[in-house]
Amino acid sequence: MKNLIKLNFLVLVLALIFSSCSKNEDDSTWGTQHDGNGRFDPSLDSSIGNFTGSSDQSGEGYNEIEENPWVKTNDESTSTFSIDADGGSYSNARRFLEGDNLPPADAIRTEEIINYFQYDYPEPNGNDPISLDGEITDCPWVDGNKLLRIGLKGKHIDRDDLPAANFVFLIDVSGSMGAENKLPLLKESFIMFADNMKPDDRIAIVTYAGSAGVVLESTSGRDVSKIKAAIEVLGSGGSTNGAEGILTAYDIAETNFITGGNNRVIIGTDGDFNVGVSSQDGLVELIEEKRESGVFLSVLGVGTGNYQDGKMEQLANNGNGTYEYIDNIDQARKVFVEEMGKFYAVAKDVKVQIDFNPDAVLQYRLIGYENRLLDNEDFEDDTKDAGEMGADQAVTALYELVMKPNSTLSSAALTIDFRYKLPEEDVSQPLQLEVYDELSLFENASENTRFAAAAAAYGLQLRDSEYKGDATWDDILKWATNAQRFDPNGYRSEFLPLIKKAKELQ
Repeated sequence: MKNLIKLNFLVLVLALIFSSCSKNEDDSTWGTQHDGNGRFDPSLDSSIGNFTGSSDQSGEGYNEIEENPWVKTNDESTSTFSIDADGGSYSNARRFLEGDNLPPADAIRTEEIINYFQYDYPEPNGNDPISLDGEITDCPWVDGNKLLRIGLKGKHIDRDDLPAANFVFLIDVSGSMGAENKLPLLKESFIMFADNMKPDDRIAIVTYAGSAGVVLESTSGRDVSKIKAAIEVLGSGGSTNGAEGILTAYDIAETNFITGGNNRVIIGTDGDFNVGVSSQDGLVELIEEKRESGVFLSVLGVGTGNYQDGKMEQLANNGNGTYEYIDNIDQARKVFVEEMGKFYAVAKDVKVQIDFNPDAVLQYRLIGYENRLLDNEDFEDDTKDAGEMGADQAVTALYELVMKPNSTLSSAALTIDFRYKLPEEDVSQPLQLEVYDELSLFENASENTRFAAAAAAYGLQLRDSEYKGDATWDDILKWATNAQRFDPNGYRSEFLPLIKKAKELQ
């Protein structure tokens, strides 16, 4: 009898162990807790704190996004925002999809999905460093609504004519950066950048872990082998004092400041600051103070697991800079080589203000740009910060419109005012563009508008937005497929498999 009891007890224990192992195996693939759409939902797991990441990136941080609502023109006919030239949200979302996960909704900033791509906008002429473009067409995801596209383009500058640059690489070498998709990827990326610098450029390298250190004093581009050697020997270890590194990098940039040149700090990190000033508000306050020096900022994010997207995007927004996410070496080539003009500002504090004609437009909704909204009175206030525009860079914004029925106005449906400053000036310059509703069908719209609409719809679907309308993944794929004529580096064609992947996962 005792042997039988022991045998039954052993069977019970083995069953419990097997059940536990099976559950763990399932969790390693599916994640801890998910909502009905396959996204990780932290509210379903009491063991995880304030987190909006995916199943296997449970330490990642994203700022909450509350999408822009519809606004009645009779209540407020003017809408104002800062441009946003970032593309980080697109490549970060790609990282999730290629790992067979849908990205968390707050990882999707729709304006960054749209602005990941280049658009075929006209080259600026005259003395202004940016050109303007606009179009109204039928909205493809809500029958009867309209879509307004606003396009800007920074002037092209030949590589040989780019101003001399004073770069400071600020590289996170803390213990969290040891993974192959972090410091090793950054090292390879910065070496690629060094290979493309001009002889009269200068590069300094600052690293930070528990404290900041100067690995390389500001060095001429003529000594590229010395710069690359300093990058190659970097290793990771220790805690993360990002604030001290930022202060050191700006000090070096200011010491070597080139009047009339390109002065910029480029941060490479996973954003997991944990020593010194480490809160988002504290770091933003620090960056706001340092931007008065005339030194611009670019933020490059890497890694998974503890990735702090929200913090880094805000650093770039408040530091006269741009934010990109590097998920592989091809993305590094896009950022550092193919679109290196983003590191050379041709205009800063670029603001957009639209005055909607209430006789034509009943309601409007800005798609994305939620954390780049400005008060109307900020538009002419030159002390208010806004986004920068790089050489040869395109920036696009979309509004969805509800038009007044049977409106046959000969006047403009809306007027768009722009303000910008030259990189070394403090007084803004005005530009203006009137846009008419020419009753254009979506299929007859410009390729610029059709592709931007596809990118926006992709973002709205990934967010599972209440404003996504009737668009399906197949619709989005069709729109993007039919807007491939202008694709200088093949990124539009690479977009198509991601649409299909998102459809499979959702």
